[in-house]
Amino acid sequence: MPTKSPVEDEVVTAVTRLLRRGLPVTPAGADPVLLDLRGIIARAADPADPTSRTAALDGTLRGLLARFPDTRYATAARALFGLPPAGPGLNLTARRDLAAEHAGHEVHHFRKRVEPKLVERVAWELIADAERFTRMPMIAPRLTPANARQLVPADPFAWEVTEHEEQLMRLWSALYAARAELLAVERLVSLEADRVDLIRAAVTAAWRWAAARAEAISYTAYAEDDLPVSELVTLAGWTPALTDAHASRLTEAAAGGVSREQFVHNLHSETGLSEIWIDGLLRLDPPPNITTENGPDQ
Repeated sequence: MPTKSPVEDEVVTAVTRLLRRGLPVTPAGADPVLLDLRGIIARAADPADPTSRTAALDGTLRGLLARFPDTRYATAARALFGLPPAGPGLNLTARRDLAAEHAGHEVHHFRKRVEPKLVERVAWELIADAERFTRMPMIAPRLTPANARQLVPADPFAWEVTEHEEQLMRLWSALYAARAELLAVERLVSLEADRVDLIRAAVTAAWRWAAARAEAISYTAYAEDDLPVSELVTLAGWTPALTDAHASRLTEAAAGGVSREQFVHNLHSETGLSEIWIDGLLRLDPPPNITTENGPDQ
């Protein structure tokens, strides 16, 4: 098993303590070590409010467990932390029994050999999430309710600020639209949907991703920002590896806010590019097994 850093040790210990109560995370069960993770602070509606950060931690853990990377132990991990198939109000012993059953292990073996690895995996995923937020090139702007019309003063500085906000909102709108379609593809792949539906979703994702890349290019040019376009578009989510030429071709096909139909028409002769994108998105590589990734059980 890899040697853990002091930070990893602290997070593993904090997740172990949280496991005693399970989800939902309450202010009483929220360890400050977890509340101070960069990903939790960034997601909190009010980063200065511990209750807000507790809600962000709960939501982050639910999302992490919903997409637990080890498919064999995914259901067991969810049950262990108190998510379905575990019912509400179960204590750790009952949750452990249920998790062991879904993992196909005797309870004693599960508690000694598997449970610590599940806890470590959750901790490492939280750390990786925090590191991704630390490396993020930009943070999405927070929106606040507008109870009155926001008039722009007739002033060059005000015009400049407003125009920059316009560009920023268009960028994030495109990034979120692309992310939504990429998530839709992953959901359909998981559901083993009909291939026709999968291909349709993959094409829609390509259109939205290409539009997001076009907006990223436009934003960096407008703002004279040194941020690499490639880093900005990674905020939309994972995509198949593309050459610069392929990425540029997709972007050209989506330029100008064209419709999905026009985007497809613009790429009608790009058979090879279509295959790279669609096959790359629809291929499901098996994730590493938690019992082998960290070494076999002794």
